[in-house]
Amino acid sequence: MKDRLASDFRAMSGEELNKELIELRREQFKLRMQRSTGQLANPARFHSLRKDIAKIKTVLTEKAAAS
Repeated sequence: MKDRLASDFRAMSGEELNKELIELRREQFKLRMQRSTGQLANPARFHSLRKDIAKIKTVLTEKAAAS
């Protein structure tokens, strides 16, 4: 999966962002479990996942401050 831009997340509604955040957190948990058991296929995915989570949190904060 490719890194997404903050503008992609800004186009989403707050509800969609929350759903996406939950999905990314689940994926992050699964990757953590794979890493602990030595089955992780793509270690670079951690980096992009953390960045996407941070982008979503930033956009959610911006939307909350705007309203």
